[in-house]
Amino acid sequence: MTMAMDVKALASFLEREFPQVNSEGIAFTVTGAGEGFASMRLDPSDRHLRPGGTVSGPSLFALADVTAYLAILAQIGPVALAVTTNLNINFLRKPPSGPVNAKAAILKLGKRLAVVEISMTSDLGLVAHATATYSIPPRA
Repeated sequence: MTMAMDVKALASFLEREFPQVNSEGIAFTVTGAGEGFASMRLDPSDRHLRPGGTVSGPSLFALADVTAYLAILAQIGPVALAVTTNLNINFLRKPPSGPVNAKAAILKLGKRLAVVEISMTSDLGLVAHATATYSIPPRA
């Protein structure tokens, strides 16, 4: 695998193509990218919390999905039309209101499909684990 996009390029792509991700203030930040992986951090605001002050499931799901997507783009370049075809998530612990880090590792990258594993951690350790499959459109 050859790395096609670095952290700066991924952050710019996300801001340009998906401005809704951080439309109410920066919450999702690209923190790393390399051969077969990408990482992000969620700095939750009130909109990311559920009653009881823990980070909500939908926010963790979004973190997993975006991190997996960026891990793929780090390898194949800016393909806006790569789409999630499946994402399975296991919520392991209730993360407290605070940063949640995600690391996505590519398990398989083919011409049309990619399979990615995502681990999400907080001060408690591992709080969620996900696997995602993405469909990659044909490239000319």
